[in-house]
Amino acid sequence: MGIAITEKALAEIKNIIARQNLSADKTYLRLGVKGGGCSGFTYSLDLATVKGEHDQEFEQDGIKCICDPKSMLYLEGVTLDFKDELMGRGFVFNNPNASSTCGCGSSFSA
Repeated sequence: MGIAITEKALAEIKNIIARQNLSADKTYLRLGVKGGGCSGFTYSLDLATVKGEHDQEFEQDGIKCICDPKSMLYLEGVTLDFKDELMGRGFVFNNPNASSTCGCGSSFSA
């Protein structure tokens, strides 16, 4: 099942990589989960050039993605989307495993 990334999110990631003059072949999208936030865990999203020894790697539409094994436990089945709306612009994690989320949508509990 893994992590799904919508076409809108993929397009925005490719735009960011291009704007930052990064090599698409040497750049990874790192997805993760960290302790904290108002609900217990927060999502993390970053561009990286180094893959960790235990990172799980997958590719979607030319974007190389990595995720550490602990984060993958919480992100299995997640869809990463990108919203560009009047009230806000940014990446959104749709997590069917979350038992609750905070009002801002950037933290969750499982």
